Amino acid sequence: MPSESEPLLGNRHPRQTSARSQRLSRYFHDELDPRRGDLLLLFCYIITGLLDSSAVFIWGSFVSMQTGNTVYFGLGLVGTDDDRWIKSGVSIAGFCLGSLCFAAFHRAFSPRQRWVLCASFLTQLACITAAAIIVTLYRPSRDAPLSWLVLAPLALVAFQGSGQAVASRVLKYNGLTSVVLTSVYCDLFSHPDFLSPKVVGIAEEMRRTGAVVCLLFGVILGGLWAHSSVGLMGALWTAAFLKAGIVLAWLFWRKEEHL
Repeated sequence: MPSESEPLLGNRHPRQTSARSQRLSRYFHDELDPRRGDLLLLFCYIITGLLDSSAVFIWGSFVSMQTGNTVYFGLGLVGTDDDRWIKSGVSIAGFCLGSLCFAAFHRAFSPRQRWVLCASFLTQLACITAAAIIVTLYRPSRDAPLSWLVLAPLALVAFQGSGQAVASRVLKYNGLTSVVLTSVYCDLFSHPDFLSPKVVGIAEEMRRTGAVVCLLFGVILGGLWAHSSVGLMGALWTAAFLKAGIVLAWLFWRKEEHL
C-alpha cells in the first residue's frame, strides 16, 4: 500500500524530471556548428529549382528568383495582356516581407541556436504545406482566373523562400542564397584556377558547382511534376517533404564546441 507521503499521480522523481527538462532546454539552446551547413544550403537549391520551375509552368511566375519576377512586373507596368505581372508583384512582396520577418527573428535571438534554426525552417515548412493544401483542394490550372487560390499559395511559397536566403547569412555562406545563380556563375567562371586541376580542391568553387547542379536537378524534377497529371500539387508536397528533412537535420546537428 502506498504511504500517505507518496505522490498520488506517481511522480516520484521530480528532481529527475527537472534535470531532464534542463538537459532538453540546454540541447535546444545549443549553438550549432556552421561547418557542413553548406550541404543543407545546397539541398535548398534543389527545393528552389523544384518550386520555381513548377510555379513558372503553372502560375507563370517565379516564387524564389525575384530577378525574373522584377522583369515580369516591369513589363506589366508598361502594358501587357496577361496577369503575370500581378502574380510577380505578389511574389516579390511575399519574398520581401519574408526577408524582413526571418531576419528580425534571427536578430531577436541567438541566430544559430538549435531551436531558432528549427523554428525558422518549420515556419518555411508550414508555408509550403499550407500552399500544398490549397492547391490539393482546389487544383488551379494554368488557365485559371486570377484569384486568392493562385495568389495565396504563391505568396506563401515566396515568403518561405526568403528564409533560406536569410539562413545563408546566419551560417556565413553568403554565396549560397539558394535563390539566384547569376553571381554564382560569375564567380565560378571568373576564378583564376577554373581551368586548372587545382579547382577541385577549392571548397568555394565546389560549392558554386554544387549550387548549379542542385538547382538544375530541382528544375528538372519540378518540370517532371508540372508536366504530369499531379502537377503543382506533387511539386509542393515533394518540397514540403524535403524541407521537413532539413528540420530533422537541424534537430540532430552537431553543436559548436567552444575552446
